[in-house]
Amino acid sequence: MHKLNLTVTCKSRRGVVAAISAYLADKGCNITDSSQYDDGETGQFFMRVSFEAETGATLEELQESFSAIAEKFGMTFEFHDEDTKMKVVIMVSRFGHCLNDLLYRVHIGALPVEIVAVISNHMDYQKTVVNHDIPFHCIPVTKENKPEAEAAIMKVVEGANADLIVLARYMQILSDDMCQKMSGRIINIHHSFLPSFKGANPYKQAFERGVKLIGATSHYVTADLDEGPIIEQDTVRVTHAQSASDYVSLGRDVESQVLARAIHAHAHRRAFMNGNKTVVFPASPGSFSSERMG
Repeated sequence: MHKLNLTVTCKSRRGVVAAISAYLADKGCNITDSSQYDDGETGQFFMRVSFEAETGATLEELQESFSAIAEKFGMTFEFHDEDTKMKVVIMVSRFGHCLNDLLYRVHIGALPVEIVAVISNHMDYQKTVVNHDIPFHCIPVTKENKPEAEAAIMKVVEGANADLIVLARYMQILSDDMCQKMSGRIINIHHSFLPSFKGANPYKQAFERGVKLIGATSHYVTADLDEGPIIEQDTVRVTHAQSASDYVSLGRDVESQVLARAIHAHAHRRAFMNGNKTVVFPASPGSFSSERMG
């Protein structure tokens, strides 16, 4: 049976849920999971519905015939085939823990995405990526060639028809133009010491200050550096008995887990941008999620 989902964002008003439910019922669709959130502060309404198209209604038919309801309520909406994997481009520099973790999770089916390319400003992980039968693109970035480098990056992204860019410890700042062009379609990961410990060796700085919690934050990328809407966070406790290298190892582990969970939420269309925040619906029961691998 064809499994689809519908995501909706609109101003909160009476009758939205009823209209969506009635529409799906009229089209011979059986709702299997539904999540919704009404933000009282912004007046925005968010909804994600999973359903089975028992009468064989196609994605295109549903998309077209739903337009009248969407216009009535001022909805932004999308229908998605849950069997179609999201196409992802991963960008990495010289720290490979997140890249390797994502390659493994995709390989065993824990992430519902297809990695269509890996881009790096260094050659360190070329062999690793090629051994996974994934195209590798080395695009060096300097102050002088940054516009040309970003144009080359976007050529790869658009040529692969990618839906999402993942910055898996990519240590270059993206331009405002690229952030705006790919708004809501770039996910980043970083340690949660910002802004306390900036620059090189943040874990060493944390060790020297006796930090007791190490964390990681994954967020959508905006023009404001490392300040985009947060999708996922986590922490791990450390003690005085652990070394600076322990901090690094634990930090890399939590970064990998948090990034995987953020991608999982986005790929399942559970994450919605809501101004400077996000709405992230929980994974539905029975889904094989990366959260269970943490």
